[in-house]
Amino acid sequence: MDILTLSLCSFLLFYFIITTWRIQKMRLRLPPGPAPLPFIGNLLQVGFALYQSYPKLSKQYGPIFTVWFGSKPVVALCGYDVIKEALINYSHQFSARGPLPISERMAGGYGIVTTNGERWQQVRRFAVSTLRNFGMGKRSMEERVQEESQHLIKAIKDTEGEAFNPHLVLGRAVSNVINLVVFGWRWDYEDETFLKFLSVINNLFNFIRRPLGVVYFAFDSLMKHLPGPHQKVFADCEHIKSFIKEEINSHRQSLHSESPRDFIDCFLIQANKEKNVINSEFCTENLLISVFELFFAGTETTSSTLQFSLLVMIKHQKIQERIQQEIDSVIGMDRLPSITDRLQMPYTNAVVHEIMRYLDLVPMALAHKVTEDINFRGFIIPKGTTVFPLIGSALSDPDHWKSPYDFNPENFLDENGKFCPQEALIPFSTGKRICPGEGLARMEIFLFLTALLQNFSFQPVNPNDTFNLEVLRRATRKEGLTYNLRANTRIEKRNGHKTQTQGDTIQ
Repeated sequence: MDILTLSLCSFLLFYFIITTWRIQKMRLRLPPGPAPLPFIGNLLQVGFALYQSYPKLSKQYGPIFTVWFGSKPVVALCGYDVIKEALINYSHQFSARGPLPISERMAGGYGIVTTNGERWQQVRRFAVSTLRNFGMGKRSMEERVQEESQHLIKAIKDTEGEAFNPHLVLGRAVSNVINLVVFGWRWDYEDETFLKFLSVINNLFNFIRRPLGVVYFAFDSLMKHLPGPHQKVFADCEHIKSFIKEEINSHRQSLHSESPRDFIDCFLIQANKEKNVINSEFCTENLLISVFELFFAGTETTSSTLQFSLLVMIKHQKIQERIQQEIDSVIGMDRLPSITDRLQMPYTNAVVHEIMRYLDLVPMALAHKVTEDINFRGFIIPKGTTVFPLIGSALSDPDHWKSPYDFNPENFLDENGKFCPQEALIPFSTGKRICPGEGLARMEIFLFLTALLQNFSFQPVNPNDTFNLEVLRRATRKEGLTYNLRANTRIEKRNGHKTQTQGDTIQ
């Protein structure tokens, strides 16, 4: 054995010993959990989806436990009561954003998602106030969604009862709402640039939720230098950011301070007001990344929820019919649904909420970080520790749901059929880091779904097809859904708001 090989082996052995000693020392200070292996941590025991492993781990170690992704410890919080206590009762200690290597690489320290401190507070406060349901410019958020609903309805009518993939058209509709909010205009559904834009967003989302994304989280310092499909994802995102930057420059040239058209205008106006403020965070970089994050966070998740909603309608025809009865009774066919209609549509509202609960689209909230040493439920969690609140554990917490593991709108209805909100419904997380677009997402899901069911009855392509919602739910979270359906146009009969369908009838 030559001296070079001997030196390399000695170095690796020394590194192995030091790493193992460091991990064992850190484990003494953290909540209990499975013993990690050198270099890879608990990836073999936990797999690439902590949200699938948590029931077994929490049963063995309790609702607070530690797992290791490579050499990075992560504390998991399970159950609604634990998550609520951490993110609300101890919001200051748990409010910092933890490491998100993929987002950090794209954001470069700007925007809302990955930032902390004064930058996060200023940019988030602005985004929340600007995106408030009815508060931007001359046109309300509701009007923007209603406008896009009409384009969505037309696109589906153009299928003329033929089978189609709802993924494509729903993604375009939801993304166009963000376009209207951010840019002040919408794309045609067949625009090539638009389709490229959507493809990049979908590819980024798929990268994050697949095993390669977990590997990148655990070994980002190595992965960012290695070739692979992830490098193309990042390169494509840079092209999208360049497009957004051009739009910002265009808005800056045509800006009218007294009549903001969209999110970009509002940000630029605020930047002009604070141009002499030393610590102002209203710079082009924060605007660029905030817009990119709005597209990423607001497109894929909402469109996936709507896709799954249509699967529920196909699987449970009686639910679809009962919603349509409420629509006919409360809304009729002469106007678009309004967000205020929710108050008179308890069953529809319950179904929409149950879809969000059961789908559990983002079962792990984004990483949090402890801002100081804290004694939490008998465990000392050191400052800087990464914490993952497992949102899915709250959405299926048997202490808070009538039917925690099955799809059942009764979770949100009382014995008199009235809608009952449930505090454990936190699909957008909770506390200081709750998703700033929650209000918009909830509005879109209700308005789009009711508009679709007002105009169409959805049926499977093959009447003999069966749908396992549990299997389809897992597929939605892992890789997205791909399926075809038929939309039959509904025609209102004025006598008693009865309806019939036009097109192929599925027995």
